[in-house]
Amino acid sequence: MEIYGENMKSKNIMAETASILLEIQAVKLNPAEPFTYASGIRSPIYCDSRMILSFPEKRAKIISFFLEAIKQNNLQFDIVCGIATAGIPHAALIAEKLGKPMIYARSEAKDHGRKNQIEGKLEKGQKVLMVEDLISTGGSSINAVNAVREAGGIVENCVAIFTYEMEKAKKAFSDVDNGCRLFTLSNFSALVETAAESGYITAEQKEIILEWNKEPDIWYGKHFS
Repeated sequence: MEIYGENMKSKNIMAETASILLEIQAVKLNPAEPFTYASGIRSPIYCDSRMILSFPEKRAKIISFFLEAIKQNNLQFDIVCGIATAGIPHAALIAEKLGKPMIYARSEAKDHGRKNQIEGKLEKGQKVLMVEDLISTGGSSINAVNAVREAGGIVENCVAIFTYEMEKAKKAFSDVDNGCRLFTLSNFSALVETAAESGYITAEQKEIILEWNKEPDIWYGKHFS
């Protein structure tokens, strides 16, 4: 897994993306009262990047960051694919800006109608850029990648707004057949650092939060047993 943020310009984008997420309360940090994920994992962080869609100026800024990441990393593709559901609007905006066709993919096929997993026209051999909003374990994203590949698309890269930097996600993107590079505008480490610098959390809270993504399955028991 690769994180967009190797040079000064991209590092600034990582920090600014983190600031946007905190400012619009798309991300909440609360080590004292952890959030419960659908998987049952207890976490000091919760991210709902769908909130970005409700803020036109912030939304435009995020899309401009995506375009910069695509340009800087020389990502070549014929078609943009949004990963349902939260990746779809960002994929649509990227496709519109670049004048590219777009499709979207579900993590699983529908159980009714034509039972499609991919919506839109995909030709065999087309290079596809996958677009996601949030990467947690990476499972649903990789399911979508595999679906596009099985339909004849060539997938080498995925872009996303934010990643929790979980080891499971790193493994998922590296283990999938032929691999899939992941570029994110910001990540867990950058967000926690930005939150600490802005006074959103204390230095002590920062250390507790930073422990979480290394061992998310045991973090709660360690601090609340």
